[in-house]
Amino acid sequence: MTAVAKILVVDDESQMRKLLHLSFSPKNFKILEAHNGREGISFAGTLKPDAIVLDLGLPDMSGLEVLREIRLFSEVPIIILSVQDDFEVIVQALDTGADDYVTKPFEPKELSARISVCLRRTLKREASEVTEVCGIRVDLESRLVFKDGQEVKLTSTEYDLLKLFIKNPNKILTNRQILRDVWGPAAVDNLQYPRVYMRHLRQKLESNPDEPVLFITESGVGYRLKIEN
Repeated sequence: MTAVAKILVVDDESQMRKLLHLSFSPKNFKILEAHNGREGISFAGTLKPDAIVLDLGLPDMSGLEVLREIRLFSEVPIIILSVQDDFEVIVQALDTGADDYVTKPFEPKELSARISVCLRRTLKREASEVTEVCGIRVDLESRLVFKDGQEVKLTSTEYDLLKLFIKNPNKILTNRQILRDVWGPAAVDNLQYPRVYMRHLRQKLESNPDEPVLFITESGVGYRLKIEN
């Protein structure tokens, strides 16, 4: 990744794109623009942005369709920016692969902060380390994950959540701890995020996701990675 982060803004409203340009200027972000969904999908593949800000209300296709298409070939951090604040819409976006969700009208500084959190997670280079627990092998340098010898594809957010649990085995992590460490302080009230992403991890890493034995729900508190001695 280059020193100046490339942010692809997929939004059909010229005023919104202009606002984001002004908001991101002090952050030294390079702004790329896509005016519709198809353009957004194409640019995500050809321009290789470091993060994407995606509107759900696009003229040619649903933002969720755009998100779904991009997730077929890229794990780039994607932040949804939408007027829709319905709980089910937010959960659906996260379930489809969004890393974060910001509703309009929004505070530009908050959006910039959330993008910065995503970029820091992506930019951070860790010391070479391989960890293996319960048949799950995680290479922290290459960000590769294997289950029973087979590579498992995780999004950036799924990986960061898994790493948090691996670094805290058998420890109960509260929802607010998870939100703060994975999504950043601005997201600590978005309690639906951990629920959605824990389901993702269970589907990809548990032998029986409906009866998890690794990622345990601690009712009313949070979650725990259970490792037998």
